[in-house]
Amino acid sequence: MPASLPLVETTVDGPRTKRWVLEAGACTELAACRIARVGLDDCATPYARIRLRPAGSFFLEAVEGEGRILLDGRWQRLRAGELSMAPPRGLNAFHAVPGRRWVIAWVRCEEPPWIRPLVGAGSPVRLRAGKGEMSRVIGGLRNEWEGARDPRMVHHWIGLLHGLLQRFAQPWRGQERLWRLWEEVGREPAKPWTLSMLAARVHMSSEHLRRLCLRELGRTPVQQLTYLRIQRAKDLLENSDDKLEAIAPAVGYVSALVFSRAFKRWVGCTPSEYRGGK
Repeated sequence: MPASLPLVETTVDGPRTKRWVLEAGACTELAACRIARVGLDDCATPYARIRLRPAGSFFLEAVEGEGRILLDGRWQRLRAGELSMAPPRGLNAFHAVPGRRWVIAWVRCEEPPWIRPLVGAGSPVRLRAGKGEMSRVIGGLRNEWEGARDPRMVHHWIGLLHGLLQRFAQPWRGQERLWRLWEEVGREPAKPWTLSMLAARVHMSSEHLRRLCLRELGRTPVQQLTYLRIQRAKDLLENSDDKLEAIAPAVGYVSALVFSRAFKRWVGCTPSEYRGGK
């Protein structure tokens, strides 16, 4: 799927893709954890998924091979041992690569707007976990579901899966200074933040902050700043009637035009299109 193709709601499998999916409609234990569905996909082109505004958090773990996933406005590789996550109501897209096998484990949550989602502004965009924990748990759930289907065992597998998701999404892993920094930025996105200002807030060099952010979030500090501004903009678009000329400075952009360009690059549609699709 070339990046030049339009980002529209897409579900493509193809004849060579093999899938196992368990839906909350078939398993009430999933629904109790606000999990809509879980799956294991052995992907081959033309396999592709594009979700413009999914209702819940999404977790994707590459088990074997590599594919492409749209992160922070650009297509990136997701290789075996890497896990990516995305918050609700944000563009979510990934696809297989010609000639490459890609085995993935995934979880899509169902989270209404009034609850706190698993994946939030402080969650990593990707982890280089390298352990395959999520795929092993989903594999265990699959074996139980297709075998004895003991309700007690199903309950334990899903509880373990939900606990893993919470741990993956837990921000900063003890880096309290960084957590407090991004909490402050999230409260004041209109402030003219610079890399040196951010570094000074946590009493470290700009390079050290950059390394920590890449390790903990999978983003540079500037990318995380943009992400928080876009998240705040989405809240305003969803919950207010403010015009773009008012929203832009409220989230740190000098004009509605600059804001609109940044928003489309990150979200995949213009602010007006996003608001119209509410």
